Amino acid sequence: MAESLLTLSGVHTHIGHYHILQGVDLVVPRGELTMLLGRNGAGKTTALRTILGLWRASAGTIRFESGNIAQRDTPAIANLGIAYVPESMGIFAGLTVRENLVLAARRGPPDEKRLDWIFRFFPPMKKFWQLPAGLLSGGQKQMLSISRAIIEPRKLVLIDEPTKGLAPAIINNLIEAFAELKQTDTTILMVEQNFHAAKSLGDSVAVMDAGRIVHAGRMADLAADAALQTRLLGLSLEAHQ
Repeated sequence: MAESLLTLSGVHTHIGHYHILQGVDLVVPRGELTMLLGRNGAGKTTALRTILGLWRASAGTIRFESGNIAQRDTPAIANLGIAYVPESMGIFAGLTVRENLVLAARRGPPDEKRLDWIFRFFPPMKKFWQLPAGLLSGGQKQMLSISRAIIEPRKLVLIDEPTKGLAPAIINNLIEAFAELKQTDTTILMVEQNFHAAKSLGDSVAVMDAGRIVHAGRMADLAADAALQTRLLGLSLEAHQ
């Protein structure tokens, strides 16, 4: 069993009058890609945002490495080496691709070797280097959002549905990039609905329902068990493609 990098224990999150996370227990092994699956409205995005402190946990602990980060603010959490790729992409539309990436490089100008690595998987980032990000296509904006998150080495990357609405060829590029990223010291927690991506990338998996984790195990075991998929998700993973 791999060492845990991130552990949520009894985490509750309230947003206004709504009780979204209702005692989440989640273990994210170091050096692995953990898939967070579940029906729409299960609480997956809320879990990611709570980890990063964008929404404050109302109870429970969130341990990252050796410390409880549940009550820290977002900048302090990000400074620990955690990046977030929201479903909304979170790019600066009025700034160029270059400016978006420079701003995301917290330690100074982006490393040239790191940029070359990003360009290999996402050639439009080099092609449209000086183009305002708002003029990129949807797929290119997603590439930029991911590039911003990995412009520097991170300990943990939280990613919310990176393949949503993308063409198959772009999805394959993303899968290749994440597969290589997994070979570094980067741990990934990913919300995903695309079965091909989930099956290709996932090492471990957790399934959410009604604000709780209802299943945790190896992704390969879930991918091989259609009956379990139907019980946990309402339909087989094949239907999520």
